[in-house]
Amino acid sequence: MHRRFHTAARIFNLFLVLAILRLTAGPALLKAGSKKPSVHKSAQDTIESSAYVHAPGPDYRPPEGVVYHYRAEWRLLNAGVVSLRMERAADGTEKVTGSADSVGLAGGIFRVHDVFQSQFDPKTFCSLGINKHAEEGARRRETSIRFDYSHGKSVADELNANKNQRRHWENPIPACTLDVLSSLYYTASLPLAPGSSFSFPINDGNKTGNLDVDVTRREQVRTEAGTFSTILVEPQASSEIVKSRGKIWVWYSDDAQRIPVQLRGRLKWGTLTFTLQSIERPAPANR
Repeated sequence: MHRRFHTAARIFNLFLVLAILRLTAGPALLKAGSKKPSVHKSAQDTIESSAYVHAPGPDYRPPEGVVYHYRAEWRLLNAGVVSLRMERAADGTEKVTGSADSVGLAGGIFRVHDVFQSQFDPKTFCSLGINKHAEEGARRRETSIRFDYSHGKSVADELNANKNQRRHWENPIPACTLDVLSSLYYTASLPLAPGSSFSFPINDGNKTGNLDVDVTRREQVRTEAGTFSTILVEPQASSEIVKSRGKIWVWYSDDAQRIPVQLRGRLKWGTLTFTLQSIERPAPANR
């Protein structure tokens, strides 16, 4: 039981859900229906990939100051609460914060309190790094991953607070990559339409892989925050973060806002669903 809850804890954060499958470094597709805007190509011979990060289009407006609140359900149990926030940092970069806390029966069996913070360049969507604070059961870890594009590598440092052990490692990266947190917003910025597919690099400190995203169909989704017309996206990925194979779905609102209305991950031990509860929007500026 604890092993199952430990696995669930590692995907409790919304964007870690995108990494529950294996990241593949094989050839990626950009199918019909998707345009090919300006891209950032890798200049490194050590990383060969046909997946690129597209610079955001002129009509893209990042949801700065908006907070999404979600309910996490596992086997019909209210297992946790999750929130996502984007805000403009003092240095002009975009900062995304994702937090996850277990509640109810799940929280009583296995406590989870995770806070992830990611930063990316709003002009290119290239991730600058991600920091992770993880409290999962008795486990306590602090992880920092920085993307050093000038030297073509990710630089990761981790503190295992339980054993007071530190670890440092580095891996090659392409000229532009996403992290597991910013990738959900990046997908929302793409011209999503049924039948289209996209592929982009993603890095979580280890080997960079490709995330292939297929846009499948439109659906109505009812949530506590209202009923939404959505467009269903199916990421196909692989990762060493969680070994178990499974499947994931993401429902974005079918409008200019591209709100991540619902996320679902299915693994061998069950299905974990994140459904939108409420949206906090910034107060209008005083004129």
